[in-house]
Amino acid sequence: METGKVTVAEIKARGQLTIPKKIREAGHLEEGQVVSIIPVGDSIIITPKRLELDEARREIKKILKASGLSAEDLLSGLKEEREALYKETYGKK
Repeated sequence: METGKVTVAEIKARGQLTIPKKIREAGHLEEGQVVSIIPVGDSIIITPKRLELDEARREIKKILKASGLSAEDLLSGLKEEREALYKETYGKK
């Protein structure tokens, strides 16, 4: 992310702060993502808090959308994949 360029934003009545689009894009911040807010003296640091499960969910959603598959399509082959993996790992049932 580019550093050194100052951006000004206004805190709204309920304490809400809009992070400008260029900064959100540079920091790979998405709607609904959780951030950590760290006080440092008279300043604050806002940094993405990567939640592994949420991140995985977002990635799976992107992959499904790109592939054109539905969640049902993906799950329909799950039983067969599990059986094949079991046989590969432990031999015949």
